[in-house]
Amino acid sequence: MMLDCGLSMQSLLNFLPLSFVPSNKLMNLPNWMPSDTSDPDLEGELKENGDRVFVDSPPEFCPPLDKLIDFSQVDIILISNYLCMMALPFITEGTGFKGRVYATEPTLQIGRLLLEELVIYIEQCPKASFASQWKNFVHKCPYPLNEAFKPKSWKQIYNMNSVNASLSRIQMVGYNEKIDVYGALQVIPASSGYCLGSANWVISTEHEKIVYLSGSSTLTTHPRPMDHHALKNADVLIMTDLTQTPISNPDSMLGVLCVVVGLTLRGGGNVLIPCYPTGVVYDLFECLSGKMQELGVSNCPMFFISPVADMSLAYSNILAEWLSSVKQNKVYVPDEPFPHAMLVKSNKLKHFKHIYSEGFSTDFQEPCVVFCGHPSLRFGDVVQFIELWGNNPRNCIVFTEPDYDYIEALAPYQPLQIKVAHCAIDTSLNFTQANKLIRDLKPKTLVVPECYTQPPVSAPNLTELVISNHPDSTVIPYKWGEVINLPLKRKQGQVYIETNVAQRIMPIEVKPGISLSTITGVLNVKDNVHNIQDFSSENKINKLVKYEWGSLNITEFLQKLAQEGITDAKVESLGGNVVVVHLQDEDALIQLEDNSTHVVCNADEKLRTVLRNIVMQCLKKF
Repeated sequence: MMLDCGLSMQSLLNFLPLSFVPSNKLMNLPNWMPSDTSDPDLEGELKENGDRVFVDSPPEFCPPLDKLIDFSQVDIILISNYLCMMALPFITEGTGFKGRVYATEPTLQIGRLLLEELVIYIEQCPKASFASQWKNFVHKCPYPLNEAFKPKSWKQIYNMNSVNASLSRIQMVGYNEKIDVYGALQVIPASSGYCLGSANWVISTEHEKIVYLSGSSTLTTHPRPMDHHALKNADVLIMTDLTQTPISNPDSMLGVLCVVVGLTLRGGGNVLIPCYPTGVVYDLFECLSGKMQELGVSNCPMFFISPVADMSLAYSNILAEWLSSVKQNKVYVPDEPFPHAMLVKSNKLKHFKHIYSEGFSTDFQEPCVVFCGHPSLRFGDVVQFIELWGNNPRNCIVFTEPDYDYIEALAPYQPLQIKVAHCAIDTSLNFTQANKLIRDLKPKTLVVPECYTQPPVSAPNLTELVISNHPDSTVIPYKWGEVINLPLKRKQGQVYIETNVAQRIMPIEVKPGISLSTITGVLNVKDNVHNIQDFSSENKINKLVKYEWGSLNITEFLQKLAQEGITDAKVESLGGNVVVVHLQDEDALIQLEDNSTHVVCNADEKLRTVLRNIVMQCLKKF
């Protein structure tokens, strides 16, 4: 079972931006070579800007490493939200994968938009050459390229055929729907409150329960609220994807963003907000439009530019069942759940596929606010806007996505005059919320990334920013590439018994509260479901097996021996409930213990059978 298949995009920051209008600044960056290397193959692959070195090549991504696991052996992939599926085509296509993939409808539909946008952004700017030699000289490169994570495993982006093929494997599920996995397990998605269609997964058998808690939020935003109840009392809770901005609060960041946008527009400057085409951006439209009205700059238009902008706006307004109750109720009024539909009608928000799309240059007016991709600043329309606005200090670029270090993102464009505001908004659980949730959920074992058990690198003194030890839970931290055994052993299973077989069960109480009975039938196991069925007429078994239980009564045993004419029995106690009965004339020995009886006689089979039968008569049966 694979839990999510996220794509690490940090590798992008080591590449030069892709621009569909050639940029003189980027084209004229000087080449960089290690001082002790004059390898002609490396010539032109690395460019230098300031103290940073960048790879001049189509960007590459770091997919889940296929050397660690054979993807053809994966039976099932559970996807928590649309941001956790960007590596799906790398895993399902060309690897021999034959399993099932489960996700909610918004995860599939919005995930499709994100994958499509990524492919379009990169394919619209083809590069003449592909650089690969630099990977052999990584150790000689300056920071941060020399610390890049396994660059030889990086891959170029997939194509739309792979995207469509991988998405066609997804089976859509609804919240709290019980999905049977090959009869062995049941999986249930529960709302996680993080984004449209995001889910936490409950993986259970009749007697065990594992909860996988990924991107979750207890804040009140547009998605359906988090479902706590389904996650309680798990044997194992796997917790990941907590906030990437543990020191800042999303509400105050949203406040700062509104003020920055208002002040920039009042000063005649433009605002550039690099973003994904879905998610927090919906809340930004809503919040900013209200704030701009208050600050008297509501006549400044907002532009939303993405190859999937129209689809994103349309989808968000029809996925009513996945929204918070406040937004759901608007649908029945009838009203659009999000204000962006109204903003589009009133021309306050205009959306285009690209900046070269028909009508954009006619509608474009400054000052304005532009939302466009990609947040890494390595491709997409944002590259053109930085070129256009980067040298004017009245303009401002606002970073709201927490996935990338904004200083690294801007590095290839430096020097820039544009003002920079960092207002990263991450609505995932912070450490205080996570610790409170763990106390409420009371898992027996908690599995977390090791980095969550230590304060963040950015704030080593803030020791409260950790997952603390909880008295009811054992904490197991894990590191990248580590194999851990979950302390979960299946001790019991469930068996279904046919009515005819069940009617023949005759329970006998062997201890207070414990009854036993034999059961005779055909055990049929298919897809991990156990059924005990009645015998068919041709293979009927008449002889029912009986099992002995209880302890032997020595007095009764001696009486039965006497009845068989054996009167010279000598009883000897060896202590610890071990009794030896010695038959002197017959030269035989019977040793009685709590759980066993040994009959020792010198090759006298007739005598042994007699003694065995007497022992059986003295025991109870069921």
